[in-house]
Amino acid sequence: MVPDVSTGDRSRGLLSYLFGPGRRNEHTDPHIVAAFAMPGINDPGRVPLDQHHGALSELADYLDQPVKLREQRLGKKVPQHVWHCPVRTAPGDPYLTDEEWAEVARRIVHSTGIAEHGDDAACRWIAVRHAEDHIHIMATSVREDGRRPRNKGDGRRAQAECRRIETELGLRRLKPGDATAPKTPSGPEVAKAERQGRKNTARVWLREHAYAAAAATRDEDEFFAVLTSLGIKVRPRLGPVTGEVTGYSLATADDTDAKGEPIFYSGSALAPDLSLNRLRERFGLAGGKAAGQATALHTSRTDAGASWRQADGELRAAYSLVTGATEGTAVDKADAKVQAQAAAFAELLHNTAVSAPRQLRAEIQAAAIAFNRANRSAIRADHRAADALRQAGRTLLTSSTGRDGDFVAAALTSAVFLLIALAEWHAQRGHAQQAAAAQQSLVHLRAAQQHAARPALAKLAARALSPQAQDRLAAAVRATIPDHAHRILADPAWPALSTALAQAESAGNPPRRALADLSEQRELDTADRPAEVLVWRLRTATAGQVSQRARSATTRSARNNRLTTETGAPSVPAVQLQPTDVKRLRPGH
Repeated sequence: MVPDVSTGDRSRGLLSYLFGPGRRNEHTDPHIVAAFAMPGINDPGRVPLDQHHGALSELADYLDQPVKLREQRLGKKVPQHVWHCPVRTAPGDPYLTDEEWAEVARRIVHSTGIAEHGDDAACRWIAVRHAEDHIHIMATSVREDGRRPRNKGDGRRAQAECRRIETELGLRRLKPGDATAPKTPSGPEVAKAERQGRKNTARVWLREHAYAAAAATRDEDEFFAVLTSLGIKVRPRLGPVTGEVTGYSLATADDTDAKGEPIFYSGSALAPDLSLNRLRERFGLAGGKAAGQATALHTSRTDAGASWRQADGELRAAYSLVTGATEGTAVDKADAKVQAQAAAFAELLHNTAVSAPRQLRAEIQAAAIAFNRANRSAIRADHRAADALRQAGRTLLTSSTGRDGDFVAAALTSAVFLLIALAEWHAQRGHAQQAAAAQQSLVHLRAAQQHAARPALAKLAARALSPQAQDRLAAAVRATIPDHAHRILADPAWPALSTALAQAESAGNPPRRALADLSEQRELDTADRPAEVLVWRLRTATAGQVSQRARSATTRSARNNRLTTETGAPSVPAVQLQPTDVKRLRPGH
């Protein structure tokens, strides 16, 4: 059961909608199921058609009487005096009678402070039913005694009451929230998107693009520049005294009001962590550009493998941190670091959706969008603790695409394990909505990982060893990793792992030593396919050793050829967004 509290200033206009045919003639039999005392007031849904408009005006005047009296006394308009709360059951829920809906309405206005039980001086309200699955509760938020109601936090209180109603009426129980969920699109927003043939509302579309831009940029100037390059209108909010930017709003080119003016949404109206203050916490208050230069990795666009290896290593480090915190249940300083890892992982998913081979992008983008709800909770993040993971995600934007499939598959495998750990952490902390979002994200990320892994595994399996060689390597597995040996050897990826072990042996890394180096990894405890995990760990470790030897040789050569001695450490250039990167940032590109 979903309530959605909002406010407005036109009682008559809202009543016309509630008792009208609907925007698509979807309203059937609109009528009042419950109300504050209404002596002599007709139900507009139960009068002859020729009396309908008169009944609407009469009801609007009745509901507005306390508002008019307050305005006369104070000599000014009462702002946003119309309180509106649709309440909808979930698809498949049992049918509720008018009497049951009436009780739902009375409980909602009581719990929100609009009209508490037994309070004869409460706000005037009505509940209108015009469909099987929902009602609209409307009130004018001035009490009979002329005071405004004490309804602070009414949306949260309505949600809590709906959770209790769901249990008592046998309805589908929705996940409890923690006041960190983004605002859902309103009915008119959804209707407009449908009329325009768009998949998402303007609010949702802007939210997805804002998340993608924030993940790829280092400071607010770059953030606003990327949004502008994507065709999004950006309107900064300036402080009245200092003139500094204190907030921002975004609008699409085709989402306008009745006057043709763009409809802007503030960052916080898109999502709590898209407010300018929250973005600045991630970018760094000392200045994003300086921070970016201090932590950025110098990565050649032709060396995609290095970027993906870096991401893989940081994902595994984050996994160790999160699983360590998951072993406890108390909320402490470690949780602030885990929450930071979740936020940085969300950014990495968005950047991976841009950087991954084209055939993987749709699933990774779907995973990133689903995880947006899981990247924040009521726990305040210590963003400094996840700077390495965040920077690794941004560095992916400089990588080439379509090559280095092994490194992509390895990084996605590590991402899957981190996502599983974050889902478990959210579940242990009672973050039901975040845990559900993480599980939804996991479905898409696993699909992408399997798609990325399939070609390399098939290539390795096609080079299967002789039975005698496989038996020798199987004995090494049993001797080195006895706790996991049965599952490893039964894994369909075992032929591929045996080939990878033989290749490592040829490169000078004996199988038992290679397996011993990998056996301490905690992923093996929960992996569905432990042999596949070892394939990627082994191949990235081998590639890292080869790369390290190459870098060492290059360093020695450069040292020998250096003609002058530098007195200061060289600056490390920051990751720069290229025009092609901005184009790729568009979700769905």
